[in-house]
Parts: sequence; C-alpha cells; structure tokens
Amino acid sequence: MNTIVAVAKKDLRIEWRTRTLLARVVPFALLVLVLFAVALDSEALLLRAAAGLVWMAMLFSTMLVVQRAFDIETSDAAMDSLLACTAQPSRVFYGKALSLFVQLFALAAVLVTAAVVLYGASVNGNRVVLLVTVVVTATGGLATVGTLYGAVVANMTGRDSLLPLLALPVLAPLLIAASRATEAAFGSQTIDLANGWAWVGVLVVYAIVFGSAGAAAFSPLTESDS
Repeated sequence: MNTIVAVAKKDLRIEWRTRTLLARVVPFALLVLVLFAVALDSEALLLRAAAGLVWMAMLFSTMLVVQRAFDIETSDAAMDSLLACTAQPSRVFYGKALSLFVQLFALAAVLVTAAVVLYGASVNGNRVVLLVTVVVTATGGLATVGTLYGAVVANMTGRDSLLPLLALPVLAPLLIAASRATEAAFGSQTIDLANGWAWVGVLVVYAIVFGSAGAAAFSPLTESDS
C-alpha cells in the first residue's frame, strides 16, 4: 500500500502543479454538456438524456486524463525508473489507477452538478446513495481500463489516436451500465431503483475484472515497451 499511495501521490502532485485537469479537461467536459444542451433545446429530451450525456463527457475526458498520465512517464525513461523502485509492477499499476480514480471522481462530481443545473436533473433520498455508488464504481472501471490501455500505447507512435481506438470498444459496456444506473438515480420513469442497482452490479464486476487483468498484464506490457 505504501508503494501504491506513493505512486498516486506523485501523479497527483504533478497534476496539482500543472493544473491540467482544471485548465483543460474540466472546461472541455463542461463545454460538451453545454453544447448538447444548446443542440437538443428541449427540457424533456435533455432530462431523458442527462445521464448518457454525463458519461459521454466523462468518456471523452478520460482519454485526455489518461494520455496526460502516461505522457509524464514516457519522457526520460521515467517509467523504467519507476518500475526499478518497486519489486512488483502491479503496485505501479494500482498507484496510477488510484491517481486516475481521484481525478476522474472529482470530474464526475463536477459533471453531475452541471447536469443538475443545466438539464434539471434531480437526486433525492435513496437515489443519492445510488448515484454516489454509480460514480465510484464507474470511475473505478474507467481508471483501471485507462491505466491498462495507457500502458499498451505508451511508447507507440500515434498513441494519442490509438488510445481511443483501443479503449472505446472496451469501455462501451461500462458506458451503457453507468448511463442506465445514473438514469435511475436521476428519477427516470423508464428505469426504477432496483434495475439501477442491478446495473451497479455490472459496474462492480467490470472494475474487478479489469483491475485484476490490468495488474497481471502491466508487467509484460511495460517490459515489452522498455
């Protein structure tokens, strides 16, 4: 745990100093929500689509955050130095995933708040618990998949375009599950709380599977890169 936390602190400290999330990612994600609000121009339609739009903006923003997380490791062979400091590369994987989780969770909180303001979505009572659980589990899935595929393309030419091409098909089930569960949390008439929690179960399994697979695959991936 000490190694995992140390790796996460390193990435978060770099982010705090550069303000990439605040300066680039948050404005981009909010702009996506605003553009959808202007384009749809229907209160009923916006409320119906609010959950999907939130996670669509999260998906696009995740690609930017992941690219930034691995850009700082590719210069001056920083990843090799980082791996040399720990006996198990899986600890580096979980450390970087933890850093991504913190950043994406903060972004998700901003986007959910924006959806309430822009789209008129409302959350109350038991739905608050569901919404928080959805954000935690879905963000965990985004972080683990992002870390895994970020390592895959880290040293490839054209990695900025390769990352979305490889990761987006894998993230499609997460996007569907998160959107449906969030829709239930927003009080949609088309899905109830019970079905919302069922979609949360999908998100939990997704995060566990890719968290385990990513930790197992991280070592051979980084060895082949080096």
